[in-house]
Amino acid sequence: MSSALTVLLGCWLAGHSGVWGGREFLKPTIWVSPSRVVALGGSVTIRCAGRYPGMEFFLRKAGHPNRQAQSVPDGTVAEFPIASVGREDGGSYTCDYRSITDQSRWSHPSDPIEIIVAEPSYPKPSISLSSSGGVSLGGAVSIWCRGQRWGVRFVLNREGRHFPPVDSDDNEAVFPISNVSREHGGSYSCSYHSRSEPITVSYPSDPVELVLRDPSLPRPSISLSLTGDTIRCQGHRRDVRFFLHKAGDLNPQRHLDPAGDGAEFHIPTVGRQHRGNYSCSYRPQSEPFVSSEPSDPVQLVVAVAPLDFTNANVARLGLGAAVLLVLGLILAEAYYSRPRGAP
Repeated sequence: MSSALTVLLGCWLAGHSGVWGGREFLKPTIWVSPSRVVALGGSVTIRCAGRYPGMEFFLRKAGHPNRQAQSVPDGTVAEFPIASVGREDGGSYTCDYRSITDQSRWSHPSDPIEIIVAEPSYPKPSISLSSSGGVSLGGAVSIWCRGQRWGVRFVLNREGRHFPPVDSDDNEAVFPISNVSREHGGSYSCSYHSRSEPITVSYPSDPVELVLRDPSLPRPSISLSLTGDTIRCQGHRRDVRFFLHKAGDLNPQRHLDPAGDGAEFHIPTVGRQHRGNYSCSYRPQSEPFVSSEPSDPVQLVVAVAPLDFTNANVARLGLGAAVLLVLGLILAEAYYSRPRGAP
Protein backbone atom coordinates (compact mmCIF):
# COMPACT_ATOMS: atom_id res chain seq x y z
CA MET A 1 0.00 0.00 0.00
CA SER A 2 2.78 2.38 0.92
CA SER A 3 4.64 1.66 -2.34
CA ALA A 4 1.49 2.37 -4.35
CA LEU A 5 1.08 5.68 -2.53
CA THR A 6 4.71 6.51 -3.29
CA VAL A 7 4.17 5.83 -6.99
CA LEU A 8 1.00 7.94 -7.05
CA LEU A 9 2.72 10.77 -5.19
CA GLY A 10 5.67 10.65 -7.62
CA CYS A 11 3.31 10.81 -10.60
CA TRP A 12 1.42 13.71 -9.04
CA LEU A 13 4.64 15.66 -8.42
CA ALA A 14 5.91 14.94 -11.93
CA GLY A 15 2.67 16.10 -13.47
CA HIS A 16 2.61 19.34 -11.50
CA SER A 17 6.25 20.11 -12.26
CA GLY A 18 5.67 19.60 -15.98
CA VAL A 19 8.04 16.62 -16.17
CA TRP A 20 7.03 13.00 -16.78
CA GLY A 21 9.67 10.33 -16.76
CA GLY A 22 13.30 10.80 -15.83
CA ARG A 23 15.80 13.54 -16.47
CA GLU A 24 18.38 11.78 -18.58
CA PHE A 25 19.68 14.42 -21.00
CA LEU A 26 22.61 16.67 -20.09
CA LYS A 27 21.68 20.19 -18.98
CA PRO A 28 21.58 22.87 -21.71
CA THR A 29 23.59 26.09 -21.84
CA ILE A 30 21.75 29.39 -21.47
CA TRP A 31 22.94 32.91 -22.31
CA VAL A 32 21.63 36.38 -23.14
CA SER A 33 22.57 38.42 -26.21
CA PRO A 34 23.88 41.08 -26.51
CA SER A 35 24.13 41.59 -22.73
CA ARG A 36 22.28 40.50 -19.62
CA VAL A 37 22.16 44.18 -18.56
CA VAL A 38 19.68 45.92 -20.83
CA ALA A 39 18.18 49.40 -20.96
CA LEU A 40 14.49 49.84 -20.33
CA GLY A 41 12.77 49.39 -23.70
CA GLY A 42 15.79 47.68 -25.24
CA SER A 43 15.82 44.25 -26.84
CA VAL A 44 17.54 41.01 -25.84
CA THR A 45 17.43 37.38 -26.91
CA ILE A 46 17.71 34.45 -24.51
CA ARG A 47 19.30 31.42 -26.17
CA CYS A 48 19.20 27.86 -24.93
CA ALA A 49 21.58 25.29 -26.46
CA GLY A 50 21.13 21.55 -26.04
CA ARG A 51 23.22 18.59 -27.09
CA TYR A 52 20.87 16.83 -29.51
CA PRO A 53 18.53 17.79 -32.38
CA GLY A 54 14.81 17.09 -32.31
CA MET A 55 14.06 18.74 -28.98
CA GLU A 56 11.40 21.01 -27.51
CA PHE A 57 12.88 23.77 -25.33
CA PHE A 58 11.22 25.44 -22.35
CA LEU A 59 12.18 28.81 -20.87
CA ARG A 60 11.22 29.35 -17.23
CA LYS A 61 11.40 32.52 -15.15
CA ALA A 62 11.77 32.25 -11.37
CA GLY A 63 8.53 33.13 -9.61
CA HIS A 64 6.53 33.08 -12.85
CA PRO A 65 4.02 30.25 -13.30
CA ASN A 66 3.99 30.23 -17.09
CA ARG A 67 6.73 29.00 -19.38
CA GLN A 68 7.67 29.58 -23.00
CA ALA A 69 8.12 26.63 -25.37
CA GLN A 70 9.84 26.30 -28.73
CA SER A 71 10.37 23.20 -30.85
CA VAL A 72 13.67 22.83 -32.71
CA PRO A 73 13.35 19.74 -34.91
CA ASP A 74 16.64 20.17 -36.80
CA GLY A 75 19.04 22.34 -34.77
CA THR A 76 20.17 22.39 -31.15
CA VAL A 77 19.57 26.05 -30.17
CA ALA A 78 16.28 27.73 -29.27
CA GLU A 79 15.84 31.51 -29.25
CA PHE A 80 13.46 33.44 -27.01
CA PRO A 81 13.52 37.15 -28.02
CA ILE A 82 12.23 40.03 -25.88
CA ALA A 83 11.60 42.91 -28.28
CA SER A 84 10.97 45.67 -25.72
CA VAL A 85 12.22 44.96 -22.22
CA GLY A 86 10.06 46.12 -19.32
CA ARG A 87 10.82 46.11 -15.61
CA GLU A 88 8.82 42.90 -15.27
CA ASP A 89 11.29 41.11 -17.58
CA GLY A 90 14.12 41.43 -15.10
CA GLY A 91 14.86 38.31 -13.07
CA SER A 92 16.38 34.84 -13.12
CA TYR A 93 15.79 32.42 -16.01
CA THR A 94 16.52 28.75 -16.63
CA CYS A 95 15.73 26.42 -19.50
CA ASP A 96 15.44 22.71 -20.17
CA TYR A 97 14.32 20.50 -23.04
CA ARG A 98 12.61 17.22 -23.86
CA SER A 99 12.45 14.91 -26.83
CA ILE A 100 9.83 15.82 -29.41
CA THR A 101 9.15 12.16 -30.20
CA ASP A 102 9.30 10.87 -26.61
CA GLN A 103 8.02 13.56 -24.28
CA SER A 104 8.85 11.53 -21.18
CA ARG A 105 12.59 12.08 -21.74
CA TRP A 106 13.77 15.38 -20.25
CA SER A 107 17.05 17.15 -19.68
CA HIS A 108 18.34 18.49 -16.41
CA PRO A 109 17.68 22.25 -15.98
CA SER A 110 20.33 24.74 -17.06
CA ASP A 111 22.24 26.96 -14.70
CA PRO A 112 20.29 30.16 -13.99
CA ILE A 113 21.03 33.43 -15.73
CA GLU A 114 19.78 36.86 -14.69
CA ILE A 115 18.46 39.71 -16.81
CA ILE A 116 19.01 43.10 -15.19
CA VAL A 117 16.91 46.04 -16.36
CA ALA A 118 18.85 49.31 -16.21
CA GLU A 119 17.42 52.62 -15.03
CA PRO A 120 18.10 56.00 -16.70
CA SER A 121 18.97 57.67 -13.35
CA TYR A 122 22.46 56.15 -13.53
CA PRO A 123 24.33 57.41 -16.64
CA LYS A 124 26.11 54.78 -18.67
CA PRO A 125 29.84 54.29 -18.02
CA SER A 126 32.71 54.25 -20.51
CA ILE A 127 34.81 51.20 -21.30
CA SER A 128 38.32 50.85 -22.73
CA LEU A 129 41.12 48.34 -23.23
CA SER A 130 44.68 48.71 -21.94
CA SER A 131 45.85 47.73 -25.43
CA SER A 132 43.79 49.39 -28.16
CA GLY A 133 45.68 47.65 -30.97
CA GLY A 134 44.72 44.14 -29.92
CA VAL A 135 46.56 41.56 -27.79
CA SER A 136 48.44 38.44 -28.81
CA LEU A 137 47.29 35.01 -27.72
CA GLY A 138 48.93 34.16 -24.40
CA GLY A 139 49.36 37.83 -23.51
CA ALA A 140 47.58 39.96 -20.93
CA VAL A 141 45.05 42.76 -21.17
CA SER A 142 42.95 44.83 -18.79
CA ILE A 143 39.45 46.15 -19.34
CA TRP A 144 38.72 49.49 -17.68
CA CYS A 145 35.24 50.69 -16.75
CA ARG A 146 34.63 54.29 -15.62
CA GLY A 147 31.32 55.53 -14.27
CA GLN A 148 29.90 58.80 -13.03
CA ARG A 149 29.28 57.73 -9.44
CA TRP A 150 31.68 56.83 -6.63
CA GLY A 151 31.68 53.79 -4.36
CA VAL A 152 29.73 51.49 -6.66
CA ARG A 153 29.93 47.90 -7.87
CA PHE A 154 31.01 47.34 -11.48
CA VAL A 155 29.86 44.44 -13.63
CA LEU A 156 31.55 43.29 -16.83
CA ASN A 157 29.25 41.83 -19.47
CA ARG A 158 30.04 39.60 -22.42
CA GLU A 159 27.76 37.20 -24.23
CA GLY A 160 28.15 33.68 -22.88
CA ARG A 161 30.51 34.60 -20.01
CA HIS A 162 30.12 35.77 -16.42
CA PHE A 163 32.74 37.80 -14.56
CA PRO A 164 32.80 38.40 -10.78
CA PRO A 165 31.71 41.98 -9.96
CA VAL A 166 34.30 44.46 -8.68
CA ASP A 167 33.65 46.90 -5.82
CA SER A 168 35.30 50.28 -6.27
CA ASP A 169 35.93 53.10 -3.80
CA ASP A 170 36.16 55.61 -6.62
CA ASN A 171 34.49 55.80 -10.03
CA GLU A 172 36.38 53.12 -11.97
CA ALA A 173 37.26 49.44 -11.92
CA VAL A 174 39.70 47.23 -13.78
CA PHE A 175 39.11 43.66 -14.97
CA PRO A 176 42.48 42.00 -15.74
CA ILE A 177 42.73 39.01 -18.08
CA SER A 178 46.01 37.09 -18.08
CA ASN A 179 47.08 34.36 -20.50
CA VAL A 180 44.53 35.44 -23.10
CA SER A 181 42.98 32.61 -25.13
CA ARG A 182 40.51 32.44 -27.99
CA GLU A 183 37.55 32.24 -25.63
CA HIS A 184 38.33 35.74 -24.31
CA GLY A 185 37.77 37.41 -27.68
CA GLY A 186 34.45 39.17 -28.10
CA SER A 187 32.39 42.30 -27.54
CA TYR A 188 32.35 43.63 -23.97
CA SER A 189 30.28 46.20 -22.13
CA CYS A 190 30.09 47.17 -18.47
CA SER A 191 27.62 48.68 -16.02
CA TYR A 192 27.53 49.62 -12.34
CA HIS A 193 25.08 49.74 -9.46
CA SER A 194 24.88 50.88 -5.84
CA ARG A 195 26.29 48.62 -3.13
CA SER A 196 23.98 49.81 -0.36
CA GLU A 197 20.74 51.16 -1.79
CA PRO A 198 18.11 49.00 -3.48
CA ILE A 199 19.80 47.90 -6.68
CA THR A 200 19.62 50.53 -9.40
CA VAL A 201 21.73 49.54 -12.38
CA SER A 202 23.23 51.92 -14.90
CA TYR A 203 22.72 51.63 -18.62
CA PRO A 204 25.39 49.42 -20.19
CA SER A 205 28.38 51.16 -21.74
CA ASP A 206 28.97 51.27 -25.46
CA PRO A 207 30.62 47.99 -26.51
CA VAL A 208 34.35 47.51 -27.06
CA GLU A 209 35.88 44.64 -29.03
CA LEU A 210 38.72 42.53 -27.70
CA VAL A 211 40.51 41.24 -30.80
CA LEU A 212 43.20 38.57 -30.36
CA ARG A 213 46.25 38.39 -32.63
CA ASP A 214 47.23 34.89 -33.68
CA PRO A 215 50.93 34.70 -34.67
CA SER A 216 50.25 31.45 -36.57
CA LEU A 217 48.25 33.38 -39.20
CA PRO A 218 50.58 34.64 -41.99
CA ARG A 219 50.86 38.42 -42.15
CA PRO A 220 49.27 40.07 -45.18
CA SER A 221 51.08 42.44 -47.54
CA ILE A 222 49.97 45.95 -48.45
CA SER A 223 50.58 48.12 -51.51
CA LEU A 224 49.55 51.53 -52.81
CA SER A 225 48.49 52.40 -56.35
CA LEU A 226 50.50 54.97 -58.35
CA THR A 227 47.66 57.47 -58.09
CA GLY A 228 47.34 56.92 -54.34
CA ASP A 229 43.58 56.37 -54.44
CA THR A 230 43.64 52.58 -53.94
CA ILE A 231 45.21 50.59 -51.12
CA ARG A 232 45.46 46.85 -51.75
CA CYS A 233 45.80 44.21 -49.05
CA GLN A 234 46.89 40.71 -50.05
CA GLY A 235 46.35 37.71 -47.76
CA HIS A 236 46.92 33.96 -47.90
CA ARG A 237 43.39 32.56 -47.58
CA ARG A 238 39.91 33.29 -48.90
CA ASP A 239 37.55 32.90 -45.94
CA VAL A 240 38.59 36.16 -44.26
CA ARG A 241 37.56 39.77 -43.69
CA PHE A 242 40.19 42.46 -44.31
CA PHE A 243 40.64 45.52 -42.08
CA LEU A 244 42.46 48.75 -42.98
CA HIS A 245 44.17 50.67 -40.17
CA LYS A 246 45.54 54.22 -40.20
CA ALA A 247 48.29 55.06 -37.71
CA GLY A 248 47.04 57.32 -34.92
CA ASP A 249 43.39 56.85 -35.85
CA LEU A 250 41.45 54.92 -33.19
CA ASN A 251 38.10 55.45 -34.89
CA PRO A 252 36.22 52.81 -36.88
CA GLN A 253 38.34 50.74 -39.26
CA ARG A 254 37.27 50.05 -42.82
CA HIS A 255 36.70 46.41 -43.65
CA LEU A 256 35.79 44.31 -46.67
CA ASP A 257 34.58 40.75 -47.28
CA PRO A 258 36.42 39.87 -50.51
CA ALA A 259 35.59 37.05 -52.88
CA GLY A 260 39.28 36.10 -53.20
CA ASP A 261 42.37 36.36 -51.01
CA GLY A 262 42.86 40.12 -51.39
CA ALA A 263 40.93 43.35 -50.91
CA GLU A 264 41.11 46.85 -52.40
CA PHE A 265 40.23 49.95 -50.38
CA HIS A 266 39.33 52.91 -52.61
CA ILE A 267 39.64 56.58 -51.63
CA PRO A 268 37.28 58.50 -53.95
CA THR A 269 38.91 61.94 -53.55
CA VAL A 270 42.36 61.98 -51.97
CA GLY A 271 42.92 64.97 -49.69
CA ARG A 272 45.31 66.14 -47.01
CA GLN A 273 43.31 64.27 -44.35
CA HIS A 274 44.18 60.95 -45.98
CA ARG A 275 47.96 61.24 -45.75
CA GLY A 276 49.68 59.00 -43.20
CA ASN A 277 50.82 55.42 -42.59
CA TYR A 278 48.44 52.55 -43.32
CA SER A 279 48.55 48.82 -42.53
CA CYS A 280 46.04 46.02 -42.90
CA SER A 281 45.09 42.77 -41.20
CA TYR A 282 42.49 40.05 -41.66
CA ARG A 283 40.20 37.92 -39.50
CA PRO A 284 38.85 34.45 -40.36
CA GLN A 285 35.10 34.64 -40.83
CA SER A 286 34.73 31.62 -38.53
CA GLU A 287 36.59 33.50 -35.77
CA PRO A 288 35.54 37.16 -35.98
CA PHE A 289 37.63 38.21 -32.94
CA VAL A 290 40.89 36.51 -33.99
CA SER A 291 43.21 38.57 -36.20
CA SER A 292 46.46 38.23 -38.08
CA GLU A 293 49.39 40.44 -37.18
CA PRO A 294 49.23 43.73 -39.14
CA SER A 295 51.12 44.11 -42.39
CA ASP A 296 54.20 46.30 -42.75
CA PRO A 297 53.06 49.93 -43.09
CA VAL A 298 52.82 51.87 -46.32
CA GLN A 299 52.90 55.68 -46.43
CA LEU A 300 50.40 57.74 -48.38
CA VAL A 301 51.95 61.09 -49.32
CA VAL A 302 49.61 63.82 -50.55
CA ALA A 303 51.37 66.55 -52.54
CA VAL A 304 50.22 70.12 -51.96
CA ALA A 305 49.54 71.94 -55.26
CA PRO A 306 50.95 75.50 -55.69
CA LEU A 307 47.44 76.84 -55.99
CA ASP A 308 44.62 75.24 -54.08
CA PHE A 309 41.59 75.78 -56.32
CA THR A 310 38.96 74.84 -53.79
CA ASN A 311 35.60 76.59 -53.84
CA ALA A 312 36.61 78.80 -50.92
CA ASN A 313 39.89 79.87 -52.53
CA VAL A 314 38.22 80.57 -55.89
CA ALA A 315 35.72 82.78 -54.08
CA ARG A 316 38.54 84.70 -52.36
CA LEU A 317 40.37 85.19 -55.68
CA GLY A 318 37.18 86.45 -57.31
CA LEU A 319 36.56 88.92 -54.46
CA GLY A 320 40.14 90.22 -54.68
CA ALA A 321 39.83 90.74 -58.45
CA ALA A 322 36.56 92.64 -57.97
CA VAL A 323 38.16 94.96 -55.38
CA LEU A 324 41.09 95.69 -57.71
CA LEU A 325 38.67 96.41 -60.57
CA VAL A 326 36.68 98.87 -58.46
CA LEU A 327 39.85 100.64 -57.32
CA GLY A 328 41.00 100.89 -60.97
CA LEU A 329 37.69 102.43 -62.02
CA ILE A 330 37.85 104.98 -59.20
CA LEU A 331 41.38 106.02 -60.14
CA ALA A 332 40.46 106.26 -63.82
CA GLU A 333 37.42 108.40 -63.08
CA ALA A 334 39.51 110.70 -60.89
CA TYR A 335 42.13 111.05 -63.63
CA TYR A 336 39.74 111.91 -66.44
CA SER A 337 37.52 114.18 -64.34
CA ARG A 338 40.26 116.53 -63.16
CA PRO A 339 40.41 120.02 -64.89
CA ARG A 340 42.68 120.40 -67.92
CA GLY A 341 45.96 122.04 -67.12
CA ALA A 342 45.84 121.00 -63.52
CA PRO A 343 49.15 119.72 -62.28
